[in-house]
Amino acid sequence: MIASKGYAAQHAKSPLAPFNFNRREVGDHDIRIEIKYCGVCHSDLHQVRDEWGGSIYPMVPGHEIVGVITHTGKLVKKFKAGQLAGVGCFVDSCRTCESCKAGNEQYCEVGMAGTYNGYEMDRKTPTYGGYSNCIVVDENYALHVSEKLPLEAVAPLLCAGITTYSPLRHWKVRAGQRVAIVGLGGLGHMGVKFAASFGAEVTVLSSSSRKEADAKRLGAHAFVNTSDRAASKKVRRSFDFILDTVSAQHDLNFYLDLLKTDGTMVMVGIPPNAEPVEAFSLIGKRKTLAGSMIGGIRETQEMLDYCAENKIVSDIELINIRDIEKAYERMAKGDVRYRFVIDMSTL
Repeated sequence: MIASKGYAAQHAKSPLAPFNFNRREVGDHDIRIEIKYCGVCHSDLHQVRDEWGGSIYPMVPGHEIVGVITHTGKLVKKFKAGQLAGVGCFVDSCRTCESCKAGNEQYCEVGMAGTYNGYEMDRKTPTYGGYSNCIVVDENYALHVSEKLPLEAVAPLLCAGITTYSPLRHWKVRAGQRVAIVGLGGLGHMGVKFAASFGAEVTVLSSSSRKEADAKRLGAHAFVNTSDRAASKKVRRSFDFILDTVSAQHDLNFYLDLLKTDGTMVMVGIPPNAEPVEAFSLIGKRKTLAGSMIGGIRETQEMLDYCAENKIVSDIELINIRDIEKAYERMAKGDVRYRFVIDMSTL
């Protein structure tokens, strides 16, 4: 076993604190990554606090992992020691179901092995995430990371990046379309960058007018304060596609009303409670309400390559791991532009 160290929550009410644990030895198909940076996802906070239920303790969070490969198994073909690599939201899947064979491991019908707060595919060995000094992962569940981009700003692409890239690609967002991004946070700011880079006309929908300048700096062509009903009325039935990144409670029918005939709204945020959707919000103009969750390994690599070629990264605030609880407090208040990233040299 490999003696490892990180920060962990011991239960839902405890602050994260130093934690020693063991990683598995590097197997024939494994690589070992020295973690340089790990992004802080809002889902880290939800799971640490057991807000979704079923949390497994002790918990080492973190699924936006980038670093340097230090060891490779003897049968590894895709990576070499010294290369940069990344790990996203899962570290294994069944590999044999229809979804896995199609490259959609995130929808594994047996259930993917989450990078943390889960179990390996043996369903016995707990997984520990990226708030740690190293990780061992099968080469087929690791990603190549380009040296063209600042490594710390690449980390959030492993979750926030692919979460927004995947639905925009799946629904073929392109030039000539009018696209709205609901919310301008960790997910929303990436949605703006991607949609604009695809050539779409991008509008940010936010209840906070103070975000307008940032929205346009990030690439949005327009901004609508949804608290201003007169302004919102002007964009009724005007969007081909809406990407809803908001995790707070909000009226889905209000946003569905902004779609054109045959328009689609995709949810990637996770509100705490179910929101009612009126049938007429959909059938009146043949609209679609859908959801999307991260992406498979192949698509995540495609996204990372696209970002390297187009110089797209997350806007981040680099933090010391000892400040993680303060970061959680600020994140809960929406006080981050737009993703915290832990410098793991501070561990």
